[in-house]
Formats: sequence, structure tokens, C-alpha cells
Amino acid sequence: MKQVLGVLGAARAWWTKTWRSGRYLLGTLVAATVTLAAAPLLCVPSLAQPWAEQHRQLAGALMGQPVEPRPRATRRNLVWLVTHVVTGLPAGAFALLCLGSLLLTPVITVLWWAFPTAPWLPVVSVPITGWGAALSIGLMNLVFLVALAAISLPLLARAHARCCLAVLAPSPAEQLVERVTELTRTRTDVLQAHSAELRRIERDLHDGTQARLVAIAMRLAVAGESFSDDPDAAAVLVRQAHAETEDTMTELRSVIRTIYPPVLADQGLSGALGTLATRAGVPTRIDIGPLGEIPAAVEAVAYFAVTEALANIARHSRATNASVHVTRNDALLCAEIADDGTGGADAARGSGLDGMRRRAAALDGTMKISSPPGGPTVITVELPCA
Repeated sequence: MKQVLGVLGAARAWWTKTWRSGRYLLGTLVAATVTLAAAPLLCVPSLAQPWAEQHRQLAGALMGQPVEPRPRATRRNLVWLVTHVVTGLPAGAFALLCLGSLLLTPVITVLWWAFPTAPWLPVVSVPITGWGAALSIGLMNLVFLVALAAISLPLLARAHARCCLAVLAPSPAEQLVERVTELTRTRTDVLQAHSAELRRIERDLHDGTQARLVAIAMRLAVAGESFSDDPDAAAVLVRQAHAETEDTMTELRSVIRTIYPPVLADQGLSGALGTLATRAGVPTRIDIGPLGEIPAAVEAVAYFAVTEALANIARHSRATNASVHVTRNDALLCAEIADDGTGGADAARGSGLDGMRRRAAALDGTMKISSPPGGPTVITVELPCA
């Protein structure tokens, strides 16, 4: 039974791969035909760029490679238009002939009496005088076409996709420009975030801690003046100043914690995340691999990312369970936070997720979100820590 299931699984995988490749090649045939017919329009840079990017995405999907948007490259797009027509037309025509013959062979085999000379069979084409000859010759051709499709179509599709990606791949100069642009954008984000953080700290210290210290100073001054005349009232003021001092210290520690959490200095990232998981609003499983020595800035960003993610899970996700998985692969620290909630998380809404993205980008890191409606939600933060 297992062998039968294995054979069926292999056949299904083969058919999926072959059909996917054939569909890609048929789409290439249509696209190459449109490209040839609309060449004067597609030579316009504003039209050539999205047309080329669409096929670049399709080629990347077939190859299983992520394709990032690239800057406009007019000359490269024009070269691709020519290449696409020259390679897409014959490749797509071959796929159409192969799949068309594969689909028509069983039909025409049954209708052998209408086509007795069988000129349509690619392998054996002899006069057919009965059902026996029709079925045997039709089966022979069908087996040949199946084998031909299984072998040739995936190879041809991948070759065309590889050619498409190679022609449209950004040049070193374009990659450098894109990299500089990205660094300029992240630098601007970092400066804005830094300025906002400084303003927040200044506001917290001015409106909170400073006001409390002024109140303490006034109480102590009044206590000092009234100590000789009314010791009891002075003692009350001193006790109030003492209580206010403790509250001020608590508030000051809260402000300091937002700059660099003391728990990181005391317990390191592993211990800090373990403590954080125990205080999360939902049951949280934590798994931390060997991390080694990590720069303080990377520890802080990873800690704040997990803190923000768990806070969002508790507030918005309606999750019953969450997990935090932190690993280090050479010079890359990866933190994955997942939950079984309702999904729909989107950093573009300007929530705390956007702050996580900005913090990660400040260290040349990345943040990815997978949160389809209905869940689950998986947030992956990757930070270089060489």
C-alpha cells in the first residue's frame, strides 16, 4: 500500500511540475506574441519596465527565487524584449505542440474511424483498420508524448526563466545605486526615529521626573523652614518627599529601561527574553539556540522587537498561544515570533510593527511578516551581528 501511495505521489508531483512548466511556456508564447505585435509601444520606457518586471516575477516564481524590485534600466529592458521574442516564440510553440498532441491523441484514437490513415500521430503513422491497431498505436504515441513532456517541458521552462532573470538582473552599477538609495532611506529613517526618541525621553524627563524633583525640593524647603516651629508638620512633609522620591526613582528607571533595558545587561539576551516570555499576555513558548557574543545594539533591537511583537499579540491577535524562536547563523541573528491568532498584521498601517522595521533597518537588518487573514502570524527579524 505504501508503495502504491509513493508511486501516486511521485506521479502527482511529476504532473504538477510538468503542467506548471507547460503553463509557463504557454504564457511565454502569448507574451512573446504580444511583445512582437506591440513592440513600438513596449519600447517606451514607462511601459517596458512594468512589462519586464511582470515576467521577471513569473520567472522568479518558477525558479523558486525571490525577486526584489529593481530600478529602471531602459537598455536592459529593450534587450530583454528582443530576447523574449527570440526565445519565447519557439519555446512556447514547442510546448503548445507537445501539450496539444498529448491532449488530442486520446480523443482522436477513439475517433480512429474518422482518421483512418492517422497522419496526426507523431511516432507511428500507419493506416488503422480496427480498434486493436487504434488503441495500441494511440497508446504508443501517448506514452511517447508523456515522456517527452515530462523531460523537455521542465528543462525548457527553467532554461527560459533562467535566461529571463539573467538578462534582467541588475548590473553591478545598478546594484550599487540601489544599495546607496536603500542606505540613504534607512539612514533618514534612523535619524527620524532617533530624533523622535530623544524628544520622547526629553518630554518624559521634563514632564514627569523633573516635575517630581521640583515638588520634592519644595516640600523639603518648606519642611526646613517649619521644622523649628512645627516639627510634626515638617516630619509629614519629609515623609511625603521620601515617598515622592521613591516614585521618581521608579519613573526614572522606566525611562532608562526604554533606552537600554537593564535586564539585558544583567541576564543577556537569552535571560531577558526568557523573563519577557513569562510576563507575556498569552502563553508563550521560547526556544533560544546558542547565540555567542552579540553587540549591545543588536541585543537591544532584538529585545524590543520581541517585546513589541508579544505586546501586539496580547492586544490584537486573540491568540491562545505564541512562540519565540531565536537562533544565530554565523553573522546573522534571527528572531521568529509566531502566534495562532486571527492574522491580518500589516506594518504599513503605521503601528508598532513599522517601528520594529525601522529599528531593524537601522542595523541593516530586515523584518518580514506573514499574516494571512485567519492566521497564523509569523514575524521574522534578521539582524547582522558580526
